[in-house]
Amino acid sequence: MATLLRNALVLLLLLTAVTGIAYPAVVGGLGHVLFAHEAGGSLVERDGKVVGSSLIGQTFTAPGYFWGRPSATTPDPYNAGASGGSNQGPSNPALTEAARQRIAALRAADPGNTAPVPVDLVTASGSGLDPEISPAAAEYQVGRVASARHMAAGKVRELVAANTRGRQLGALGEPRVNVLELNLALDAAAR
Repeated sequence: MATLLRNALVLLLLLTAVTGIAYPAVVGGLGHVLFAHEAGGSLVERDGKVVGSSLIGQTFTAPGYFWGRPSATTPDPYNAGASGGSNQGPSNPALTEAARQRIAALRAADPGNTAPVPVDLVTASGSGLDPEISPAAAEYQVGRVASARHMAAGKVRELVAANTRGRQLGALGEPRVNVLELNLALDAAAR
């Protein structure tokens, strides 16, 4: 029995060292070497100062900025520590009411815009942290942003096009626009 316990203890310590220390250290080290930007949080800098992450959405509310998808995290929006969807299905009255309120807010912010509101401007993503919107959601906001910044709508559309990423590997996902990067491009164009 003592031999069996000794062998079990040695195996426990060995597996703990391999799977709990060595493997995470090797994988983490490789991640930092091969994917330094991503492993460091995909931080975005402007003038030497960190202004956000390209992987986590941020709240933009000023009319001169593009607005992202709503965040499902509470009480603070885009809180990575509280990541998760709202778990509200399409038949849930709370989701319907939240979408109605968001549509009303978008219409109030741009009363002349009669285009249909893209769904990603009124529903949160599965993580509640999505930093990207569809090109249709960006197009919906062009008039408001151009007016607030006293820019030609064509110039704003050029910035949207320049900041639109295509499908990954040409076939995966949908075209998308990173809201933070687009807003930084707007700020740079205004200089």
